[in-house]
Amino acid sequence: NATALISKLRETKRPLIITQRGKSSAVILDVSEYEALLSKIELLEDIALAEKQIDEGRLYSHESTHKAVLESLKR
Repeated sequence: NATALISKLRETKRPLIITQRGKSSAVILDVSEYEALLSKIELLEDIALAEKQIDEGRLYSHESTHKAVLESLKR
């Protein structure tokens, strides 16, 4: 029963793994858990990008950033 499965997903916040012939074939997630997972992935991608930029020397000091912001506000 789909209604019972959805209720269980909402209560437990745990994924439901669907199998076919004894092997995992799909995962059903509660929407809030899915959205949280997407947010975590986005954060990790942002961190990876920042680390890459640091490794490439693409850094800006607080002072230079502050100055650039002030200059753009004057326009």
